[in-house]
Amino acid sequence: MSEENQHTDLTANFTDEKEPSSLKLIFALGIAGFLSGILLVSAYLYTLPMIEANKAAALQKAIFKVLPGCHSFQSLALIDGELIEESELGEVSGKQQKKGEAPKKIFAGFDDQGKFIGFAIPGSEPGFQDIIGAIYGYDATKNMIIGFEVLESKETPGLGDKIFKDPDFQSNFTSLETEPDILAVKKGKKVNPNEVETITGATISSKAVVRLLNKSLKEWKLPVSEYLRKNNMNLTNNLKK
Repeated sequence: MSEENQHTDLTANFTDEKEPSSLKLIFALGIAGFLSGILLVSAYLYTLPMIEANKAAALQKAIFKVLPGCHSFQSLALIDGELIEESELGEVSGKQQKKGEAPKKIFAGFDDQGKFIGFAIPGSEPGFQDIIGAIYGYDATKNMIIGFEVLESKETPGLGDKIFKDPDFQSNFTSLETEPDILAVKKGKKVNPNEVETITGATISSKAVVRLLNKSLKEWKLPVSEYLRKNNMNLTNNLKK
């Protein structure tokens, strides 16, 4: 057989082969996507309890850190503008739960003698890269922040991440007055007890922390004050029986 005939036979065999139909391709892609979805959901459901447990452990550790001397704490939920103890939450939160809203929570801390120390209050605010999640200790009788801890941050390594790595920045929050408002100032320019020295090269992240504190305090000061008044609590009161 000549080379021309061989080439003709090969071309004929190639053109006789049918391409897979669009329907088959769509079906194959659908099956692949379905199986991938099942794997992703399964992995999420498997790891979710571990993720939640780690978050709970980190939160508990942070509560003890931002409230110096804290030995135990009590969860308080904000329901219709009022702070409700977790043990009473099921009786009063039906209305809010029907809306699909999880109540916001803060934590009242007590020392080893059962004396009230202050509140640990979570908050969040957009930073330079993403949302900054934090918790701070608040002495409501002195209107003073007594501790601060970042819970979640994706700020720039070496710059923005100094909001939780820089000891000098952290020292701003050991006895920070909150009235009239917390102010951000340049490093070395702090002269008033309500000022926070920002981090050189990470001003945006530093100011995000200040905004977080001011916005959170505006939300929580009144409910906290009412809770203390209602329960006749101050820094020398024992844990309510």
